[in-house]
Amino acid sequence: MAISSVSLSTGGKPESVYEAVGGHPTFEALVDAFYAGVAQDEPFLAMYPDGHELEGAKWRLCAFLEQYFGGPTTYSEQRGHPRLRMRHMPFPVTPEARDRWLTHMRAALDEIALPPLYDELMWDYFQRAATAMINQPGEGQPSPLI
Repeated sequence: MAISSVSLSTGGKPESVYEAVGGHPTFEALVDAFYAGVAQDEPFLAMYPDGHELEGAKWRLCAFLEQYFGGPTTYSEQRGHPRLRMRHMPFPVTPEARDRWLTHMRAALDEIALPPLYDELMWDYFQRAATAMINQPGEGQPSPLI
C-alpha cells in the first residue's frame, strides 16, 4: 500500500502524524505487514505468549502506534498507560530480538511506502523504542541497564 495523499486540516497543515499518513488504514496496513513477517519467523514468533494467535498483539500494536503518533487514545482508554518497558519485562528481549523486530518493522514500512519524512520519523522512533525494550544481554554482551 503506497500512501499517495496527505490528510490536511482546514489550515492546510496536517493535524498529526496519524492524520498526515492516512489514519487508521495506514497503521492497520503497517501492523498487518509487520505481523506477516513475524508469522514467518518461528524463533521470533515463539516469544509471543499466544504463539500463532496474533490478533490481540496486532490490535495492541496498532492502537498503541495510532495513539503515539497523534491518533485516537483507544489504547490508553482500554489498557491504561502504555508502560512499554514494564509490559515487555516478562519476555527475553535481547539485542538479537530487537534486531528481528526491527527487520520486520523495516520491511513493513517499506511495504506501505510512506513519504520519506514520515518514514524517517517513524523509523527513528522504532529504532529508539526497540532498543529501550532490551532487558537481557545477547551472547557475549554485558547486561543492559534495567
